Amino acid sequence: MTAPSFRPAASSDVAALHRLVESAYRGDSAKAGWTHEADLLGGQRTDEAELLDILADVSRVILLAEVDGVLTGCVQVADQGEGLAYLGLLTVDPTRQAGGLGRLLIEAAEAEAVARFGATRMEMTVIRQRSELIAWYERRGYALTGETRPFPLDETTIGLSDRDLTFVVMEKALK
Repeated sequence: MTAPSFRPAASSDVAALHRLVESAYRGDSAKAGWTHEADLLGGQRTDEAELLDILADVSRVILLAEVDGVLTGCVQVADQGEGLAYLGLLTVDPTRQAGGLGRLLIEAAEAEAVARFGATRMEMTVIRQRSELIAWYERRGYALTGETRPFPLDETTIGLSDRDLTFVVMEKALK
């Protein structure tokens, strides 16, 4: 694989970004990869309006990963204040998963959190039922904090196979 390049997303990227996120998280296309939520959730993961809101907020950034000019992944970094940043929306094209891009996106997100927000810690939330994903994050230095948060149930989270969804919180100290 050609090394990816990383850059902050712009509003002109939103349509392609939305397609990427939906393809990796929901529906049959997501099942080509291992990190999908398609067996737990239906409906949309996000929409273009939400992505535009993120891009308009100076306390958040979405980094894009491109390989040979093709959008292959993304990750959101949000400033939570007091040295804490949040990592979310980690997405890798399902056909490119298990090739190291997710790890590189996390490293880019951590570096961005330090450089842009002065973060000393990064946290994320993961659906409790995703034990293989939690283990993957643990191998990247994130630890369960013992905290849980409710999973947002709304009109976009249709077709739930498990109505007992909960987020676990993971955290890592940044250098």
